[in-house]
Amino acid sequence: MRKVTLPERPNWRDQAAELGFTFADMHGEPYWDETTAYEFSLRQIEDDIEDPSTELHTMCRDAVAEIVKSEELLEKLGIPAAYFDLVRDSWGRGDPELYGRFDLAYDGTGPAKLLEYNADTPTSLFESASYQWTWLEDQIKLGVLGKDDDQFNGIHEALVARFKALFDTAMDVHFTAMSGNPEDYGTVEMLGWAAREAGLGAHYFDLEKLGLSKEGQFLDDEARVIGALFKLYPWEDMLRDDYAQHIEGANCLMIEPAWKSVVSNKGLLPVLWSMFEGHKNLLPAFFEDDVIGGLNGTGAVAAHVADAFDRASDVLRAGHVRKPIFSREGASVSIIEHGATTDTAPNDDYSAFPQIVQAYHALPEFDGYHPVIGSWIVGTQCVGMSVREDRSRITQDLSRFKPHFIRD
Repeated sequence: MRKVTLPERPNWRDQAAELGFTFADMHGEPYWDETTAYEFSLRQIEDDIEDPSTELHTMCRDAVAEIVKSEELLEKLGIPAAYFDLVRDSWGRGDPELYGRFDLAYDGTGPAKLLEYNADTPTSLFESASYQWTWLEDQIKLGVLGKDDDQFNGIHEALVARFKALFDTAMDVHFTAMSGNPEDYGTVEMLGWAAREAGLGAHYFDLEKLGLSKEGQFLDDEARVIGALFKLYPWEDMLRDDYAQHIEGANCLMIEPAWKSVVSNKGLLPVLWSMFEGHKNLLPAFFEDDVIGGLNGTGAVAAHVADAFDRASDVLRAGHVRKPIFSREGASVSIIEHGATTDTAPNDDYSAFPQIVQAYHALPEFDGYHPVIGSWIVGTQCVGMSVREDRSRITQDLSRFKPHFIRD
């Protein structure tokens, strides 16, 4: 794994605009940045990213099976008690999942470490599945990259196959997101493109235009009944929305399903550690309320986690990350090293939620930037990869998307 300087493609900005990539710059800063790229070997991709990510996904499903049996865990993961059965029933029926993205710390030399799982509303899909592949093809044509260079990127093809496997080709699927956010729209449009290629009807409407029929069914902006709905709207918000009371009776297949609510928040991380302690791709993680006394040196640690915490205590005291169970793009995340906060990304929108603590594992540094690997899951398999980098050790909303390629 190394970062290499490459010439930008001529007129790539015109191409991006033509393809609808209107958020290549955001907040006055470049988001898509092809002045450099990350190079990987095939072994690094297959052995350190692809196979471990597929295994991590299986472990997450094992965790769901345990979580839905425990009201204590459902509560710890922030699921409102009124919707425990909604989540349990969704898992029990086998409601199908579509996609997700693991965020991994990886430097090319050791096991990738799971930082979190974006299992419900992962964005950056267009640039991961489509635009970085366009970049690869163009750079090969220009002679900047070799004809044998490749990219770990089967995301679009996997999405098409997944839609074909999940739905009858005569079915319509609705896609929705909040209006006015081009990045969110790019994600749902990418999914709609895959659905259409799979032979399905795909209809987009703005989330705020969601309606409800007299019979309790969800309606789109043209008053059409919705039978299957992909919503780029997180379950933690949806379960606190007025519409939540209508979900169970709406006869609408939700994508992602309700059970994804227990793997799309950071409370998953301590559950995984409790089930698979010592796994090479996991970092020690605990619910803060269970271990805060131990971290402060007062000795008060919940009895049911005391042994595991004792084994991890030296690592956690040397450095840990404090994260709300719900947050986006690093918001309200802090790094604490030897008892002092050394980095933070404040955001009052998330700071009131329950917290977890996870052992700090430093991201590598290249030219002052810290890359994080996004490994993409479609169905149950890892099918592609993306790289974002940030000057901060906490990857935030101003991180840059970097293309990658494979060379052996």
